[in-house]
Amino acid sequence: MAFEALKLLQEKCGVEPDGAFGPNTAKAMVMHFELSPERGAHLLGQTVHESGSFKHTAENLNYSVESCLRVFSKYFKTTEEAEPYARNPQALADKVYGHRGGNEGQGYAWRGRGFLQLTHRDNYRMFSSDMRLPEVMDNPDLVSHDYAMDSALWFFKRNNIWKICDEGVNEDTIKRVTKVVNGGYNGLDHRIKETKKIYGWLK
Repeated sequence: MAFEALKLLQEKCGVEPDGAFGPNTAKAMVMHFELSPERGAHLLGQTVHESGSFKHTAENLNYSVESCLRVFSKYFKTTEEAEPYARNPQALADKVYGHRGGNEGQGYAWRGRGFLQLTHRDNYRMFSSDMRLPEVMDNPDLVSHDYAMDSALWFFKRNNIWKICDEGVNEDTIKRVTKVVNGGYNGLDHRIKETKKIYGWLK
């Protein structure tokens, strides 16, 4: 259910679990996880974008033909190629994720989850191992709820993103963080806007 993972996190951080993300929740998260304003702004700016303001914690992939062509242009060049996968999340995930990241034909099982959309079996395995959470490999949906923010924090640490965050909050650093998180620059303008706004709350 929308915002349930955010409410759980708010409870952990000691603020009213109302499912609304704003300055008080942002400040409480940063304090709870012992982050600097710079690290907190980058983390929360990216997670706000990736999760649709903490509303989505699992990738549904219920895409139209047009969306398949736009988002997964590497795999679909024509309408005819995309049509069998439109409005078919499992088939789409198995097509675009099933051959990489250790997914081995099980792309849907290891689709994006959590506030930063942890994706691919290999990443779930590393998260499970590093965080000593073996249950994640049996029930990856735990990342959607219990470990939605923990997986985002893990990703930032695992990929040395904190080092970029420590250089400050500006368009250059946000762009570089986005490149690591996204693999490209999808939604860059929104990520910049949200990161700068949140940094204003935290300073």
